[in-house]
Amino acid sequence: MARSPQRSQRDRRNPRSDRDQEESELREKLVGINRVAKVVKGGRRFGFAALVVVGDGRGRAGYGHGKAREVPEAIRKATEQAKRSMVRVPLREGRTLHHDVTGHYGAGRVVLRAAEPGTGIIAGGPMRAIFESLGMQDVVAKSVGSANPHNMIKATFNALSRCASPRMVAQRRGRKVSDILGRREASGEGAGEAAAAEGAEA
Repeated sequence: MARSPQRSQRDRRNPRSDRDQEESELREKLVGINRVAKVVKGGRRFGFAALVVVGDGRGRAGYGHGKAREVPEAIRKATEQAKRSMVRVPLREGRTLHHDVTGHYGAGRVVLRAAEPGTGIIAGGPMRAIFESLGMQDVVAKSVGSANPHNMIKATFNALSRCASPRMVAQRRGRKVSDILGRREASGEGAGEAAAAEGAEA
């Protein structure tokens, strides 16, 4: 039986199918799995805790933590939580941070620095998973606190939440992007930077 044109248009506008397609494009990275044991009458009962980072490769990422009796179920729970906690991070030219920033969570402290093209991702462990999920190409990061993966990830997201693009700062102050960056009338470099910032995505 042939579909009516109205029904086919409804299917194309279905937000659920768009959401499913978006979720299928997410990058999922397993940061670590921890096995825990609970002593009960008759022996030990083992469980697993998974830490997962997801991102769309275009400036959105999130993290999640899940616990279950089996590894696949723990990973599934962590992934679902990570998808619900995704945040958007403004990237300069879609490849690096707009400015240097620090973040902390508990004993975890991290320093993130913007980098020149071709630098690559200079970061280790959980932080690298976050940057790869974001689609970031050039960044220099250092953990100067706890090496606990949970603290490192939360400290990194704390730092990313403090990032702001020139457009965001200009909107907050009620100014123009060129006023925020400043102009170098002699060389005209400032005007070029302002024009590039206005064309970049927040």
